Amino acid sequence: MMTDLILGQVLSYSADPFAEGLSAARVLTHGAIAVEAGRIAAVGEAADLRARYPMARVHDHGSRLVSAGFIDAHVHYPQTAIIASWGKRLIDWLNTYTFPEEMRFSDPAYAAEIANRYLGLVLARGTTTVCSYATIHPASVDAIFTAAQARGMRLFAGKTCMDRNAPQGLRDTPQSAYDDSKALLEKWHGQDRLSYVITPRFSPTSTPEQLAALGALWREYPDCLMQTHLSEQTDEIAWVRDLYPQSRDYLDTYEAQGLLREGAVYGHAIHLTDRERARLVEAGASLVHCPTSNTFIGSGLFDMQLAAQLRVGLATDTGGGSNFSMLPTMAAAYEVAQLRGQSLHPAQLWWLATQGSARALHCDDKIGNLAPGMEADLIVIDLASTPAIEQATRRATDLWQQLFPTIMMGDDRAIAEVWVGGKRLAA
Repeated sequence: MMTDLILGQVLSYSADPFAEGLSAARVLTHGAIAVEAGRIAAVGEAADLRARYPMARVHDHGSRLVSAGFIDAHVHYPQTAIIASWGKRLIDWLNTYTFPEEMRFSDPAYAAEIANRYLGLVLARGTTTVCSYATIHPASVDAIFTAAQARGMRLFAGKTCMDRNAPQGLRDTPQSAYDDSKALLEKWHGQDRLSYVITPRFSPTSTPEQLAALGALWREYPDCLMQTHLSEQTDEIAWVRDLYPQSRDYLDTYEAQGLLREGAVYGHAIHLTDRERARLVEAGASLVHCPTSNTFIGSGLFDMQLAAQLRVGLATDTGGGSNFSMLPTMAAAYEVAQLRGQSLHPAQLWWLATQGSARALHCDDKIGNLAPGMEADLIVIDLASTPAIEQATRRATDLWQQLFPTIMMGDDRAIAEVWVGGKRLAA
């Protein structure tokens, strides 16, 4: 069996830095990762692993950083072609850009084209796993899973379900949403590194009957995740109140239909009531922070203090978010937290983009960290990828001072190498 030995500064986590402090981050200045058969065989000092694996194929990256690959916990891959479109508020953006573009995914060839383009874009930026919404078309789910399977990626996705407040060509029914989702789940869930996610878009575009049908499906397949949107904008919340006068709050529209428990993954969750916060904690749900999207569409500022109580991941929210890369997404998360009087350390930001997102998706035993037995999804980061970053890192006295300029100013040039399932991708 061939062993690959990847050398550099190695960053891993022994615990959650939001809960346990910065000592949860482990840095090996002269570290190494041994990779065998698609998994991490060992993590340790470079000299020790060189001696342990004398016949290994060595990839020496000097002072570059070796990390787990980024995990983008909330995306809409069908919105790839409309990213960075000028818009006003969420509902305007959906009607003007999103829904017309998603109509095009009735064509399987177009769905395949965008799926392959999207995964190519994010892999080049160091993202090795995504959790994506598709469209209502089963072919859109087939397209993203097929593209991910061909690349050996771990990927989460599901058919987006909507039976109201959307164009006729993007509406299904409670029964067809259940039937299509079940058929796709049985086809793809657990195949290679693929996981199906039950996916109502959000309460404004689903009737209580459709949400109930998807809640029933989730009870039948409890090992799946369920993803949707929650409390993104104040006018959206008012709309939900009008559509669901019987509900106590936005979260209750899901809770009443069996869509709140551990394994529920809610995007945004900015404007939460005290009851919603308490129920989310009690249920063990996950939240996903989408900072570039929340500022781009003017939604609001996520409260990162929730990370001390809940599983919180990080996401670009393509294409409401304005970038495919997790580096500017971390930068935006830092800035959003600053506006709320919360200062995030680079160790916490990096955790959110890797192990935090893995925890939010209940796959932190497989990806998101560097430890023996984990799947070998790795990235190598050039900490001097541009003159501006290099002149900042030249003064650094520790890894965090080296890494922070890349978080704040880095782009795809910082991604020196990407490994997926133990295989190095071509540059």
